[in-house]
Amino acid sequence: MTKPYEISKTLVWESYQTVKTNGGAVGVDHESLQAFGKNLKGNLYKLWNRMSSGSYFPPPVREVSIPKKSGGNRLFGVPTVADRIAQTVVKKMLEPVLEPLFHQDSYGYRPRCSALDAVAVVRQRCWKYDWVVEFDIRQFFDSIEHELLLRALRKHCQIAWVLLYVERWLRAPRENRHGMQTERKAGTPQGGVISPLLANLFLHYAFDRWVSDHLPSIPFCRYADDGVLHCKSEAQAHLVKERLRERFEECGLMLHPEKTRIIYCKDINRKDDYPVTSFTFLGYTFRPRKVKDKYGRRYVGFVPAVSQESLKAMRQTIRGWHLQLQSARELADLSRNYNAVLTGWKNYYGRFHASAMAPVWHHVNLYLMRWLKRKHKRFVRRTKRAIKALERLAKAKPEAFVHWKAGYIPKGWIMGAG
Repeated sequence: MTKPYEISKTLVWESYQTVKTNGGAVGVDHESLQAFGKNLKGNLYKLWNRMSSGSYFPPPVREVSIPKKSGGNRLFGVPTVADRIAQTVVKKMLEPVLEPLFHQDSYGYRPRCSALDAVAVVRQRCWKYDWVVEFDIRQFFDSIEHELLLRALRKHCQIAWVLLYVERWLRAPRENRHGMQTERKAGTPQGGVISPLLANLFLHYAFDRWVSDHLPSIPFCRYADDGVLHCKSEAQAHLVKERLRERFEECGLMLHPEKTRIIYCKDINRKDDYPVTSFTFLGYTFRPRKVKDKYGRRYVGFVPAVSQESLKAMRQTIRGWHLQLQSARELADLSRNYNAVLTGWKNYYGRFHASAMAPVWHHVNLYLMRWLKRKHKRFVRRTKRAIKALERLAKAKPEAFVHWKAGYIPKGWIMGAG
């Protein structure tokens, strides 16, 4: 029997493989990836059959509250495993169509673009431009107007089943932990596979194209709903901020009043007084810092380094590992369990002004020292000896932890901390 929509079974299979690799929590049906895989052939065939016939209707997304680093909570919508696969099918069809449209200074959730690329370009432009307008869109993922988004999508995509299912996903309700469902009249669930792509399409027209057309002299960098614009003067920055507010209101969006600010990129050559001289973007705080040039001379530059909020979050994560209580484990066990996370932190937060990561590495060493004291009773009341022993261990096996290999060897700074 001929299906109304031609969807490749291979595409469904490849989408399952992508979802399996990415993992994720269970949705409203409480079915895990492992449970889905027990009847994999039947489940994938059922999904393909329903999508091909036009009879697939997304279930509600499970509402999950995630704490923000800056305080408060962010609501995520977790789709079921089958729905994540269905969304991935559509994403694999849609992304090659939309990706060529997007602006080169849009970095969020795009192939071959990273947050570190965005930080690097902002870093360079802060040297060239004296002023920055930092913006954040309040509740962006919950505020996207469906009709505006669908209008943009129809402009570039004429695949009937893609349009059908995107609209159904936009309308899918969310379900809280008590089983109560809420109708969705705007927005796209943050946490959905297709949501970042749709969000980028919306902001391509709401922001990227608009800035290029109406503020052509203003460079910008955007990562999802966070971004910065670079200006040559304070007056220009105030004008850009006001124009941006008006534009977003036209699109049904609202700038966050506390997170949208004007910043002066003060350094050794910029002498003006302005109350705000720092901003945080993608986990990095840009502010005046003492740095060295290639000849070793010190000066004050406006550069990024890991933010205090990120440092705090990493230290909290380290405390949550309870290394000091794992005295039954060997060093190799601890390395196997935690070094990959530390390596990820170093690769991201250590890219710019790496020395600012020192408090994190010292925190790891502190808990490793406490682990060693519990593991060997001869160190229980002898912190100084424990430090020396850990120092010898770090020098003998620097590959065990990425910060040891980078030279952050335990030394006497721990004295009194145990």
